[in-house]
Amino acid sequence: MQLIQRYSQCFVCGDKNETGLRIDFFYDRGKAKAEFTPRKNFQGYKDLLHGGILSTLLDEVMIKAILAKGIVTVTSRIEVKFKKPASIGQKLFLEGKISEDKGRVILTEGKVLDQEGNLVASAEGKYFKVKGLRRESLMESFKARLK
Repeated sequence: MQLIQRYSQCFVCGDKNETGLRIDFFYDRGKAKAEFTPRKNFQGYKDLLHGGILSTLLDEVMIKAILAKGIVTVTSRIEVKFKKPASIGQKLFLEGKISEDKGRVILTEGKVLDQEGNLVASAEGKYFKVKGLRRESLMESFKARLK
């Protein structure tokens, strides 16, 4: 497994973001993968992970599948389907992959499983490839990490 590049201040993967999730993402056999154990400060209802955080996890694991291939994109759309609640304190397993590369647009699929392997949520995403000055600007985020 290969660690996927991160931006140090990213809310999800940033290792220098004090209020972030600080998740390590890995690339293995065409899929981005990660594990996350939600803490109480990310709950919605009592002892349940907030749906917005769950959506964020899905967005990140899908875009990491793209970034692992060296392609810089931004999110255009995600559609999340919630299947069951995720409990605070119980490990979650994230997985994302590219389903289709249409040139300027990349389509993805993502899922979150609980400790027993049950589907918690799934998502489909649409990401636009970034080019030119915008791409250079976004790449500066990663270069700052290396300093």
